[in-house]
Parts: sequence; structure tokens; C-alpha cells
Amino acid sequence: MPFPSPEFMRTALLLARKGVGRTSPNPAVGAVLVRGGKVVGKGYHRAAGLPHAEVEAIRDAGPAAAGSDLYVTLEPCCRTGRTGPCTDAILSAGIRRVAAAMKDPNPGVSGRGLAILEKAGLAVSSGLFEAEARALNLPYMRWIVSGKPYVTLKLAMSLDGKIAAYTGSSRWISGERSREWVHRMRAGTDAVLVGGETFRKDDPLLTSRIRKGKDPKRVILTSRPGLLSGKRILRAGTGEVLVVCPKEVPARDAERAASLGVRVIRLPARNGKISAEAFLRAMGKEGVASLLVEGGGKTAGWLVKAGAVDRFVFFVAPLLLGDGVPAITGFGSLTIAGGRKLSIAEVRRMGEDLMVTAFPAEGKDR
Repeated sequence: MPFPSPEFMRTALLLARKGVGRTSPNPAVGAVLVRGGKVVGKGYHRAAGLPHAEVEAIRDAGPAAAGSDLYVTLEPCCRTGRTGPCTDAILSAGIRRVAAAMKDPNPGVSGRGLAILEKAGLAVSSGLFEAEARALNLPYMRWIVSGKPYVTLKLAMSLDGKIAAYTGSSRWISGERSREWVHRMRAGTDAVLVGGETFRKDDPLLTSRIRKGKDPKRVILTSRPGLLSGKRILRAGTGEVLVVCPKEVPARDAERAASLGVRVIRLPARNGKISAEAFLRAMGKEGVASLLVEGGGKTAGWLVKAGAVDRFVFFVAPLLLGDGVPAITGFGSLTIAGGRKLSIAEVRRMGEDLMVTAFPAEGKDR
């Protein structure tokens, strides 16, 4: 059988998908051990701090790991973190060949893992199904290289692009299936962001509310941090609540918010506004590799204008609101040619709604 075999790398990719949204800030990785044309061990990385996929597969294979071929969706690590280097485990197990779908973009690895194995006499290769492997770990790759999270903007809106009626009424524009999908999105992201105006008006929980789903960090961007008292977010959910505000807000307001059990992050601002770059770098320092932005229109426009959105997910309801609240504000174009072009990747029915997934036209993997 030729090496590497697409069949076994596909199996490793399927295993890796089981960890997507659960391993941050680590990547989701799957591994398969093959001997004599048969799978003798499988594994995937389940959560940060737990054994890596390669170690799981080696343990699953037991003595059969000796003389086997390893298929793994990401280059094996060669550094000691919360767990030992996977390169050591591979060499100790007596594995003879290693195929990685892609090299690890982590500057501390970046080809070194495969080089160590090759120097020890193992046959190594990389690149089989690299695009598929990269697609599984876009947040990890963005965060490990730039220090900033991968940003998804989610908007629930009417067919004519409104997120609320002109009175501010917005529950519910999207249907039940769309809302269930959003809960899944929350469970698979590190943090959810809302602007202060949306927070004060909607009083959201920002929890996942699905069985075995984890709650993300819940981030509120506001210039009025003292207005959290009595809000539901303080009484529900397990995700940490972060309030991000300009440095110049009155100290008493920040202290009042902190006294409610939330963590306050104060950032430099110009004319009372924090830059998208400063905000995203602050989130990266918090270990946030994936950020789901849920509104409102001003927050959406702030990030779109800065070119900071990596993925757009629109839930479009068969509804017309006319003079309602626009989905994106604070961002505009004088001409059609000057607008932000998107590349639509998927359109899916969600009950009566449509879910449209799009990326900036300049590239899906920026």
C-alpha cells in the first residue's frame, strides 16, 4: 500500500473533528496508527491539558504501535508544555513512518517536529489534505501566528437587512432552529462579544444552552461599565464575564462592575473609542483564539470597518421590517465599487430561515 494513504488521513481528519471547539487554545488533532494495512490505534486531542492525539493513538494500539505508520492531522509537537513532546512518544513507541497533513504554524514547532523524527531515521511526509487540516484549525492558526483571535460576525436579520424594528424590538427575528444553531456556535467558540447598547437593551445570557456544551467567555464592550447591576448575565452561565472599557472611564464605574464579580479590562482609547486592533490583541492575551460577535449594529460596523472580520454568518428571516435598525452601522461606502465584497461559501435552510456563511472576498484563510 502506498504511503501516505489518503484513506487513513481521512480517518485522522474525522477524528480531529471530534475535538473542534473543545481544545482551545490548542489545535484539534486526530491521529491513526496503521500496521499491515489495518488501523491498530486511533486518538484525538480532547481538551487542553489532556494527552495529544498521537499519545492517545499509541495507547490505543498498545504493542501493535511498534513498526506502524502514524497519520496525524498536524505535525507532532516537540516541546514540553502541559504534556511531554509527542516526538518522544513516537520514537519510544517504535513507529517507523509519520505522515502529517500540515506543519504546525506555531513558531516553536514549525517543521522541527518532523525534522527531529527524520533525523532519528523515520520516514516523514507532510501536505496530504493540508487544506482540510487547515480548515479545522483556522482560529488556532490565527491566534498562534498573530496573537489575535479568529473573528466570526453573526447577525440575525430580516430579508431587508434589519436586526430590529424601529422601536428596538428584536425578539425573535430568527426562528428556533437558527437560535439552536447559534447555541452550538457559542459552545464551539472561546468568547462571545456584544456591545454595551445591545447588552443594556437585550439583557442577554450569551450561554450555549446545549447538552454538554461549554459556555464561552462573555465579553461586553462598553463605555459605561457601571450599568451591570441586576443583569441576568451575573446570575447565569459558567463562562467568565469580561467588561472591556476605555481607560478614561471613571474609576468608580470600573470598581462597581468589578464588585459584581466581573473582570474589567481597561484599554487606551481615542475620543472614547477603543481601536479594533487594541481590543483583539487584548482578547488574544486572554487566550481567546476564536471570537463570536453577536452585535449590535455599531459593534458589527466597528469591526467590519477595521477589516477585522474573518467569517460572516447571517441568519436571514423571511420578514420585512422597513424602517428598522440596520444590521451594520458606522460603516459605509460612497460607491458600489467601494463596498466590502464577500465570497459566499454556503447557504443552508434553517427552518424558515436561511443561514448564509461568507468570507472576505480577498481570501477565506487570511
